[in-house]
Amino acid sequence: MILMEFLVVLGCLLLGTRFGGMGLGLISGIGLFLLTFVFGLTPGEPPVQVMLTILAVIGCAATLQTAGGLNLMMQVAERLLRRHPQYITLLAPLTTWTLTFLCGTGHVVYTMFPIIADIALQKNIRPERPMAVASVASQMAICASPVSVAVVSMVSILAAGHGIGQAYSLLDILMIAIPSSLTGVIVAALWSLRRGKDLDKDEEFQAKIKDPEQRAFVYGGGETLLNTKFPKEAYWSTWIFFAAIAAVVVLGADASLRPVFEMGGKTGPLSMNLVIQMMMLIAGAIILMRCKVKPGDISNGAVFKAGMVAIFSVFGVAWMSETFFQAHMPLLKETLAHVVQAQPWTYALVLFLISKLVNSQAAALTAIAPMGLALGVEPKLLIAFLPASYGYFVLPTYPSDLACIGFDRSGTTRIGKFIINHSFIIPGLIGVATSCTLGYLLTSILL
Repeated sequence: MILMEFLVVLGCLLLGTRFGGMGLGLISGIGLFLLTFVFGLTPGEPPVQVMLTILAVIGCAATLQTAGGLNLMMQVAERLLRRHPQYITLLAPLTTWTLTFLCGTGHVVYTMFPIIADIALQKNIRPERPMAVASVASQMAICASPVSVAVVSMVSILAAGHGIGQAYSLLDILMIAIPSSLTGVIVAALWSLRRGKDLDKDEEFQAKIKDPEQRAFVYGGGETLLNTKFPKEAYWSTWIFFAAIAAVVVLGADASLRPVFEMGGKTGPLSMNLVIQMMMLIAGAIILMRCKVKPGDISNGAVFKAGMVAIFSVFGVAWMSETFFQAHMPLLKETLAHVVQAQPWTYALVLFLISKLVNSQAAALTAIAPMGLALGVEPKLLIAFLPASYGYFVLPTYPSDLACIGFDRSGTTRIGKFIINHSFIIPGLIGVATSCTLGYLLTSILL
């Protein structure tokens, strides 16, 4: 029966990925129905607090985008890249990492891909080198951003597992996640410096540009934001957003700054989940009122739409997974606890594989991290292996990777003949492995 139930969960995950994030959430509802009505499992608890926090963050980021703040950040990033084009393979991933770190979602970097490709071609640098690692970097930053869905989920999971005001704070998570994630990106970028053939030695590329039309397509049509003039409201919205992020970090670092309440039979400082929700709502409200944002335009932006899809995906996947794991937790503890405790890397491996199945770091964490805690994995190891939640680069089906391929007019960033041998696989493996290794070392020293 357990095997059949597991196959139901796995089947829903595999089928859901064929229809994207919304499909994943909706089809998980079918799995939940089968587990409860057919197999008689007690329904688990949907991750309401995580979903509400994601909603607040997305609402603020979408308002920032509508005010022009996101495009302003893109312009600053482009100015840096064009000032030092010879270092594009190193600077491009650092730029996309920073943008995701600040905004909490990798979907904000799509505008950067055609700019990166244009700069690389102008310097006769193989575009695959900066573009593939830039796409990987934009996703690796999610596990280091104080306002990302994945980090918010981890804060919630640790709080739920260890009580309000105890265990590890948001600052503890960031103290490990930021240097480990950034180091992984740098190592992957260094490897990318010499990947593939130079364009003048690439027979396939040279044959392609012999066609005048193809040559005009490859070397023409560069995009830029440098000539865009932004109103003062765009600048205001950016600083308001940065102030809100700073407030979240400060309140997370010092629990004494938060009011103390009795909640759930325990007395302690206000939950960081609620703090993040409040700060994001406040920042969004100030941007809305101060920066002349039309409320009706907020829901039309790419950030809002991507965020709603993420919420739905987390909702369905986490609820279905919670139902299965909680029903069989005694058996899982009995059979797996010793293995996971003795070889904690097995938790990272499971998290990595589930991430590929659900195509979401947050959904993978909300499904696997609570199980890891229940099986006796040390909370600090959950923090150390946070980068393992990024495993969906293994197959090039994620929107950012597909967009990266589409924006590379040279065709060097691509999916290989055997699918698995695509442009993102090695930078992704290098980045995740390096981040997890450094995260493990840092938690041993600092936590």
